[in-house]
Amino acid sequence: MSGSNLPVSGARLWDSLMEMARIGGTPKGGCNRQTLTELDGAGRALLVRWAEAAGCTLSVDRLGNMALRREGRDPTRLPVAMGSHLDTQPTGGKFDGVLGVLAGLEVMRALHESGIQTEAPIVLINWTNEEGARFSPPMMGSGGAMGIFPEAEVLAKTDLAGAVFGDELRRIGWQGEADPATLQSLAAYFELHIEQGPLLEQAGIPVGIVDRALGQAWFDVTVTGEDFHAGSAMGPRKDALVAAAALVQAVEEIAIAEAGRGTVGRLTVEPDSRNVVPSRVWFSVDMRHGDVDALRRMGEALFARGGAIAEARDVSVLVEDFWYSPLTPFDPGLVAALETAARGRGLNYDVMPTGIGHDAVYVARRVPTAMIFVPCAGGLSHNEEESITPAWAEAGLVVLADAVLATAGRAKPE
Repeated sequence: MSGSNLPVSGARLWDSLMEMARIGGTPKGGCNRQTLTELDGAGRALLVRWAEAAGCTLSVDRLGNMALRREGRDPTRLPVAMGSHLDTQPTGGKFDGVLGVLAGLEVMRALHESGIQTEAPIVLINWTNEEGARFSPPMMGSGGAMGIFPEAEVLAKTDLAGAVFGDELRRIGWQGEADPATLQSLAAYFELHIEQGPLLEQAGIPVGIVDRALGQAWFDVTVTGEDFHAGSAMGPRKDALVAAAALVQAVEEIAIAEAGRGTVGRLTVEPDSRNVVPSRVWFSVDMRHGDVDALRRMGEALFARGGAIAEARDVSVLVEDFWYSPLTPFDPGLVAALETAARGRGLNYDVMPTGIGHDAVYVARRVPTAMIFVPCAGGLSHNEEESITPAWAEAGLVVLADAVLATAGRAKPE
């Protein structure tokens, strides 16, 4: 074992994961700890208690992003950061996001207990509202901090019940005074996450080193027809749902044709009555690809198919751009540091992209960034049955720890 290795504890990480999972635990073994709820506040408070016991100091910014800092020997150096998120989907698992936060906590604990001092400060970040389940779009905390979203816009967002982001942040007691933009002043950012896909498990590889994020394009689609009685003849109908179904199928066809990814995740029907032909349907479209031109063609095809369906079925189809995340490369030097750490621990690894949005994707626009993946059983995530093994968690932990220590620099004794 290399002298640069940190003596982290995989067992303690696992115990911490299980304890955090009790906050918002669901009957099926998952977690419902949605952002800016009392449960989110309780998870944050537990993290602070643990981190302060490991010698960290807390700063919270106006978007609720938490930065837990351990000072280095050289205060003039920019911090090396680790992080992810504690918020979950309504029927989320125990590991999505929280693994990266608590693995970072374990790095802090190991540094504290071993008395190792780093040259650069080290910061552990819990980003607000990565999931976007309650307030949309996702990754608001990191996006606001990195200047992708205006701060005022984030604070004004509302959930489906009309609750305002900023009001809820204050209500649970987690709006701080720090400027979110200070989190752009980092030397490096590492994020450990479950893969949320099956590739690592299928290949029997314990670690994925993520060198880039696929481009993403999200759209809102509204199909408008006319109300008709369900007993009316078929001929004159302008059925918005039948037209929408054709375009939903087209999303899959477009993705397959371009070897990309296409998903319709939300759909609403009006007037939502058993014996009325639907007059309005709204649905979301999520398209992803590792090639910028292919992603553009997928979007163009969606607009074209919408127009053709509108004409053929005598309805209105409005396709609107909602959100775009470009293909994002991660920092080659940090990717190399992760590869060195994996080899130093004798761990097999694969270099791979992420097709899923993470806080690291936004952070990478301002800060040198890289990610680590570990397998999850069956690739299942955003599901109460999401599962990993303690060995997978520990593999990601040791790679994270060694890369962070190598990047921050181990201070020599005076």
